[in-house]
Parts: sequence; structure tokens; C-alpha cells
Amino acid sequence: MASKAVAATVDFARIYSSLGLGKETIASLQAFRKRHGDAQRIHAQLAAQPTTVDLSHYRAVLRNKAVVDEAEKILADFKPVTYDVTAHIKAIETFESKAVAKAKETTEKIDAELKDLQATLANIEEARPFEDLTSEEVGKAHPRIVEAVETMLKKGKWTVPGYKEKFGDLSLM
Repeated sequence: MASKAVAATVDFARIYSSLGLGKETIASLQAFRKRHGDAQRIHAQLAAQPTTVDLSHYRAVLRNKAVVDEAEKILADFKPVTYDVTAHIKAIETFESKAVAKAKETTEKIDAELKDLQATLANIEEARPFEDLTSEEVGKAHPRIVEAVETMLKKGKWTVPGYKEKFGDLSLM
């Protein structure tokens, strides 16, 4: 019963989004949760039903005692059918192995992304403030900027396209 209480308090939507699971994995987990819930409901319904037959009641009510005797004989001779569930177990194990493989794959992706984010954070923390940078340092970091400026100077362009639209014209004339 404690597992039902825990399952009821788990926010699966948040877990799916925070782990970055793939669409297939989420769909498989949701389908499995639905089948599990259905099976639990059916089991609870069947477990609540009585399992014994009161033949003495039928003997008292019915005039034809032979019918009750025949029913009693059939009930006594009844043997439940056993099913071979190995195919179902193999399917469950296959599903489980795929789910574990997807989970490991997702874990690896998350670990790689986390390492990248940590490296980016370390780079941000170690970076100098923008005000302290010189134009030479910016040029070394991004050579395309230097190339673009040199090209503009060769063509005689002294303004940056879109600068006036974005920042306005600061000339006094």
C-alpha cells in the first residue's frame, strides 16, 4: 500500500521533462503505467469477489438434487488450466532491457551535457569583464571580426550596417 501512496505523489511529467527522455521512452513508460494500473484495478475487482460456492443453499432451494450433485462433482473434478507465461516474461525482459539501455543512453547524454555546461560555467567565471578587453584581444578571439572590419575599410565603409537603426544617430549635425 505504501507504494501506491508513493506512486500517487510522484510527478511523472516533471520527471520526463527534467530527464530529457525521448518520445519513445516516454510513450513506452506511459503505456506500461496504464497497463499496470488496469491490471491492478482488475485484480482488486476479482479479489473482492467470493470464491466459494454454497452447495447446501442450492440443495435447499432446488427440487432437482441431481443437478446439484452433478455441479458438486464438476467442481470437485475441476483443475485450473496452467498457462505458459515464458513468452510474456521474455517480452517483459526485452522491454526492461530496452528501457535500461535507453536510460543508460539518456544518462550518458545528460552527463556529457552536464560536463559541457560545467566547462562553460568555468569559462564564464574565469573570463575577464567586457570592459577590460581590448580590440586586439577580441580580434584574436574572433578573427572574422578583424576580416570584416578590414573589408569594410578597404571598401570605404565607415559605418556599421544597422547601427543607426538600433542605437540612433549621435551626430550633432
